[in-house]
Amino acid sequence: MSNNCVLGLSVLFVSQSTETPHPITLHVVQGAIPSDFPSGTYYLTGPGLFTDDHGSTVHPLDGHGYLRAFRIDGAAKQVKFMAKGKRFGNVKVMKNVANTGVLRWGGRLLCLWEGGDPYEIESETLDTVGSFNVINGSNVIMQKKGTGDLLDVATRLLKQVLHGVFKMPPKRLLSHYKLDAQRNRLLAISCNAEDIIPDHLMIHDWIWAFTDTRYILFGNRIKLDVIESMTAVSGLSPMISALSAARLESAAGSSLPEVAATCWQCFEVKDVDDNSSKLVLVLTNGSISKNYLVRYNWQSGQLDPSIMNVKQGDELLHLVQISINLDSNGNCQECSMKKLSEWSKPSDFPVINPELSGKKNECIYASTSSGSRQALPHFPFDMVVKINLSTKTASTWSAGARRFIGEPIFVSKGTEEEDGYILAVEYAVSIQRCYLVILDPKRIGETDAVVARLEVPKHLNFPLGFHGFWDNSN
Repeated sequence: MSNNCVLGLSVLFVSQSTETPHPITLHVVQGAIPSDFPSGTYYLTGPGLFTDDHGSTVHPLDGHGYLRAFRIDGAAKQVKFMAKGKRFGNVKVMKNVANTGVLRWGGRLLCLWEGGDPYEIESETLDTVGSFNVINGSNVIMQKKGTGDLLDVATRLLKQVLHGVFKMPPKRLLSHYKLDAQRNRLLAISCNAEDIIPDHLMIHDWIWAFTDTRYILFGNRIKLDVIESMTAVSGLSPMISALSAARLESAAGSSLPEVAATCWQCFEVKDVDDNSSKLVLVLTNGSISKNYLVRYNWQSGQLDPSIMNVKQGDELLHLVQISINLDSNGNCQECSMKKLSEWSKPSDFPVINPELSGKKNECIYASTSSGSRQALPHFPFDMVVKINLSTKTASTWSAGARRFIGEPIFVSKGTEEEDGYILAVEYAVSIQRCYLVILDPKRIGETDAVVARLEVPKHLNFPLGFHGFWDNSN
């Protein structure tokens, strides 16, 4: 791997401790903000500090949360930018870093992590209000008896250590949050995970898929690495290293066939007729877990992206299509999975126009890689791909040489499928700058797809983010 590639990736994962106490107006360096752009705020969260409380380099998933806000005023044709971070707690491990997702619920702006309660953020100043308990008393749950095998014994022993030493709750709570733009609501599901999910599964994403009483969970089959668990608990390695992917086996008693080994991002395309229903889901699949977005060597404190750049095979993140046929009673009649033939390159973060969520639609947008780099050809991503499932065609927009992108966001401004704009943050590692890019989804594949590009000041250059959302509440 060349030194330039290592340097380029390191810029994407450099701690960002600079904050903006007041909003600043971003400079437009290309194009112009369209006057019909809906007014609102694009929130993007991710790790901001990659050093722990002892000064050691940590895995990106363990990095303390850093929230960015792009407030867009289409009428005034300006974008104001704010960014603030927060160091949560002073314990080397078992902290809730709130760096994975962000959403608005009941007037509250919440930052989420997959291992703890949400943190409430003051939307105007981005100040941290504090931990927010969604469901009071949710940790007081009856414990279910284990199966008694060796793995369960090790798991129960580890739980006692985590509960006694690090004050983790004695039982896991399965909580999922999803925005329903069509009905202007946030969906929250919380339950005792052990009561409904067999085996050892990690849930990263889910779909409110069929009716108000049915949803689909995508479970990643995992296993506990006992030795790595001990090093993680002691603070010698990232907490995620305690888990590893397990061999896929047939599920007994499952209402849906197991069709995917590792499912990360997913959304729905639904077509309903009078007698039966068919759900067509497009999601990211691959045997490389996103937990290992980059390989982290805790002994040297270095990040290695090569694991996300294997040369070929199903290990790479790619898009797959799952078709589920249901009868009038909602029972599964057939379930099948196939690779998305329209686009075979490594991809992630699929998105559609949220106004068409739960309806029949044709176009998918996702982050992808051109594969043109000699070193690190597949990750980080450097293109947005638009896939038309009806015409079975794909078109792309490229950020350019040594420029990378994160998750694309669709901002809707009408009821038609392509009525809106695509937002993406562009990371120009060669000059260490970040840009907010506005794309016209109808022009992706053409030379004039960029509607506007706005520059973030260099001293506020920030690391690669995880997930974001568009808030039109203002």
